[in-house]
Amino acid sequence: MADKLGILQGTLDLLILRTLQRGPQHGHGISQVIRAHSGDVLQVEHGSLYPALHRLRREDWIESEWGVTENSQRARFYRLTAAGKRQLAREESRWKLFVKAVARVPRAQE
Repeated sequence: MADKLGILQGTLDLLILRTLQRGPQHGHGISQVIRAHSGDVLQVEHGSLYPALHRLRREDWIESEWGVTENSQRARFYRLTAAGKRQLAREESRWKLFVKAVARVPRAQE
């Protein structure tokens, strides 16, 4: 079984925005999508997820409305806004730069 990894600070926004790019989702569903798409490696704890969702709403990158889940539970569903789509593009650009920089470090040590 793969080791579980915590989310690096600054990457949670990217993961949430990218998940919502696929369509509206409730909070628990967002964490499940991230876990599943990472091969059960990335775990997003509710104590990190919900404060991030509230912050993204304050930034107007996402919006929400109440709905009913597939299990007939009332839940808040989040959706990406136009500003959120622009922010996602910025976050992805920064992430690519970060990955390239980290990949260069071990090679510089050789």
